[in-house]
Amino acid sequence: MKIVLLSAEYPPTPGGVGDYTCNLGTALCQCGHEVTVLTSVADGAAAQQPLRVVRLPLRRWDWRCWHVIRHALDDLQPDVLHIQYQTGAYEMHPAINFFPRRLRLERRRPYLVVTAHDLLPPYLFPKAGPLRDWVTRRLMLDVDAVVATNEADETLLRRWGAGQGHHTLMVIPIGANIAVAPPPAWDRHKWRARLGITPEMTLIAHFGLISRTKGVDTLIEALAQLPETFRLIVVGGEATAPHDRAYADSVWRQIAALHLNERVIITGYCDEATVSAHLLAADLAALPFTDGASFRRGSLLATLAHGVPTITTRGSASLVDRTHALLVPPCDPAALAGAIILLAADPALRQRLSAGGADLAALFSWEEIAHRHEELYYGLRDATS
Repeated sequence: MKIVLLSAEYPPTPGGVGDYTCNLGTALCQCGHEVTVLTSVADGAAAQQPLRVVRLPLRRWDWRCWHVIRHALDDLQPDVLHIQYQTGAYEMHPAINFFPRRLRLERRRPYLVVTAHDLLPPYLFPKAGPLRDWVTRRLMLDVDAVVATNEADETLLRRWGAGQGHHTLMVIPIGANIAVAPPPAWDRHKWRARLGITPEMTLIAHFGLISRTKGVDTLIEALAQLPETFRLIVVGGEATAPHDRAYADSVWRQIAALHLNERVIITGYCDEATVSAHLLAADLAALPFTDGASFRRGSLLATLAHGVPTITTRGSASLVDRTHALLVPPCDPAALAGAIILLAADPALRQRLSAGGADLAALFSWEEIAHRHEELYYGLRDATS
């Protein structure tokens, strides 16, 4: 099939949705499909990939994007247009939400699919209220099929009317956005030494773009309660949205106020091999999501896939406490600090979480994710043939 994946972000622009799109497109190519990614212009060059990437002449995803996307679709003539939707990636603008409704007016069009990476409403105008949720629902219901990445989103989508009549709703979880592939000749002891980590130190890893829901402020407060030998590496950079940059600035001020500058390593954006190396070098990972752990979080799946014993917060993800991860309440620095102390002092528990997390992450392979998408696409075609 000829498949177009539309994503507002794509490497080298950092972001989980862009990484997801790259992994999905690559897996679909390996299944024999002709895949093209439509995305916006970006600074820098992405690594060589097996799929075609078309950079649309867009800096903003406002109403002008309709004409630009439509022109690209005329050239590509895909069987499927699959929108990767995350509200913030499209700058909170509603233009993309109404694009499928516009396409449905045309006699010849591709099958329309959207993956709901989140269900946050876009910004319209002050006090827009319920209209913002309606705009999100419109996108989800104006396509032929919607993909939920987790059961909680599936429940909300069904309440909105998804999956009824000729509309299709399928749950397809995301996979780890970073492969277990450090640089060639990587050596854990040398890598830790380069980071200034001595043998008596415990290295805690946090991975992902910094935004308020990641709970980095909770992790910094927890670190302040831990002995001097505990160090933190924050792998990843600031998110691009203004409110997330403001939150990141507040985190840097918090680190300085608590005199933790010597105990926190902030890497900024890293390539995939470097991220993998940092995760493998850590003794444990802490991902204290404020909204609870969910399988929509590629960073969670990445730490589990790397076999890093992980502490995270209770949420919608079906994690078994002390088997897949060590679970703590959200926004509770004392509980998080206690869990870090417990895990650091218990080699058997670390080994159990390492094995259990890796086994769980293996269920979310990109090969299986691609096969589920094939099932969805062929189902749409067969329903209209």
